[in-house]
Parts: sequence; structure tokens; C-alpha cells
Amino acid sequence: MTTMPVDPGRGVAVDTVDFGPAVAALSAARSVTILCHVQPDADTVGSGLALALVLHRRGVPVWVSFAEPAELPATMRTLPGVRHLVPPADVPAEVDLVVSVDCGSAGRLGSLGDRLAGAATTLVLDHHRSNTRFGTINVIDASAESTTSLIARLLDTWQEPIDAEVAHCLYAGLVTDTGSFRWVRPGTHHLAERLLATGIDGAEITRSLMDTHPFGWLPMLSRVLGSARLEPQAGGGTGLVYAIVRREDVDGVRSEEVESVVDIVRTTSEAGVAAVFKESRTIPDRWTVSLRSRDSVPGAQDGVDVASVATSLGGGGHRFAAGYTTNGTSESVVAALLAELG
Repeated sequence: MTTMPVDPGRGVAVDTVDFGPAVAALSAARSVTILCHVQPDADTVGSGLALALVLHRRGVPVWVSFAEPAELPATMRTLPGVRHLVPPADVPAEVDLVVSVDCGSAGRLGSLGDRLAGAATTLVLDHHRSNTRFGTINVIDASAESTTSLIARLLDTWQEPIDAEVAHCLYAGLVTDTGSFRWVRPGTHHLAERLLATGIDGAEITRSLMDTHPFGWLPMLSRVLGSARLEPQAGGGTGLVYAIVRREDVDGVRSEEVESVVDIVRTTSEAGVAAVFKESRTIPDRWTVSLRSRDSVPGAQDGVDVASVATSLGGGGHRFAAGYTTNGTSESVVAALLAELG
């Protein structure tokens, strides 16, 4: 959970986020679609499935989906509630309520963005500072460490219990978005302890999500890391390290293996900003770009705001982790990022 002010009259933490309209919409809905972002991670899927499990428990028809890729990444297929996942074509055109989870903008929904118009009410649940507030109801907390932690607080307000299946989904988003609890806030470990107390196996959940790769990941890394370049003067001397993932590098490799590359590239000590440019498998000259940054030393507060950089290039995210999609040659997209960093 996030840091909350203390009510001096009661001596208890007070949640400053107003969950009331969201709870009312969820309670009133008789049919619900939950939309995750394209190229889904465990935070968006965990958030969606946790909500779906609760809605199903309440007897509400619910569908969960994402626009692409065609299948759920293998690392997430053991999450409880995957039975509620449906292909995009099976998402109803009209429902009482559409809920978007962990999506900073309607564009992050891909082709499923058209389902927003078919809902009587749209609810956005997210923790990205760059969120465009595209819902009828918007519950955004940029201080939350994950969208699943926001969902946990929503469920508390709704007075819906968090059982082991729901906790598994919430923990998946929490452990991945905090980098195995490397990026935490006051209250993060308290939430983790609460979820673990339901009996879930935190070590196994973490291993399957973050520490398991097929053998093909190793030769892919060898090829991709060979492309790494260091630009020490980028960002006014902050430094940029980047790598390029080309279409031919990822034959037979799952999308989640490709997404993991940035966590290796960002460990470069000589650069405060890291980027990985990933070529589309299907669309020529289309790239998705992952950005990471860090402070020069703990507490310095001098890290580059990559959310601002990504927003300028058509994307969004958090101060230290963001991304965007762009078009062009590998040389031109690298040049555009360098120009934006200055």
C-alpha cells in the first residue's frame, strides 16, 4: 500500500483516494468487461483477474481481455481466474461497465479501445502519473507501487474479502512492478505480508514470473546485448545505454523474454537512462521502446523523468519506468530519443 496521512483524532491511516464512485459502479453493474493493456504484464493481468474473481463470486458476468499478442504470456497462465480471459473477438460490444486496469491512455487498449463506447459507464483504475483520465470514473494514484495495490485498497473499501486466489493475482502484480521489492514505499511490505498470510506461495509465484526462461532466451540475449551502445553525453551527461532487438533476434522467443532485456541493460553503471528498442514482429519499421532511469545515488532525486520523455514521444509511464511506440528506421528512432533527452 502507499503512504497515507494520519487522522490526528483517530490515530489511523486515512486513504486520500476516493473509491466511492468506483465501488458504486461495480456494485450496480450487471455485466462487466475488464480490459488490460497490450503486451500485458502481471500487473495489468493480475489486476484484471483479481477483479474478475470477485465479480464472478458476486454472480456478475465478466469478461477479461487484451488486444495483443494473441495469447497470454506463458509465465502468467497459472494465475487464478484465467478462465475469465477471452479473445478480443469474444468481448461483448455492449455491457453495463467497462473497467480499464493499468492503462495510462485509451491507446494502450489497442483495438479493444472501441469497447469503451459500448459501455454505460467506464472505470479507469491505474497508477501511472501520465494517465489521461479517459474514463467516466477515474481512480488514479500515481503514488501506488502497482495497480494491484490500488485494487487491494478498492476491495477493502468495497468490503470484499481477499482470498488466496485473489491474493495470488494481486501479489503477481506487486512483486513484478516493484522488481521483487527493490522499488518499494512505506506499506508495500505490509501488503505483501497480508497477501502471503492467505497461504499463497510467494517464492513460487516470483520464480515463475521473473526467474524462469526457456533456453532460447540465452542466445537471444547474446545477439541483442551485442548491439548495446553507450552514449555518455546524452541527457546533459547523464548518459544513455541502449540495445536493439530486431525481428530476426526473437524468432521462437516469447514476448515476455523480450520484455526482460531492459532489466539487464539498465544495470549499466555509466548511464542514468536505459532504453531497449524492440522491432515489431509483424509491422515494418514499428518499434516499442522501454525506458528506465535512476538517481545518481540514493536520495539524490536527480534521475531523468522518463515518463515526461515518453509522453513527448507518444507514450507515458512512471518517472523511472516508461515506454512508447514509434515508427522509423532503427537509426531514426534512436536519434529521436537522443534529441529528446538533449
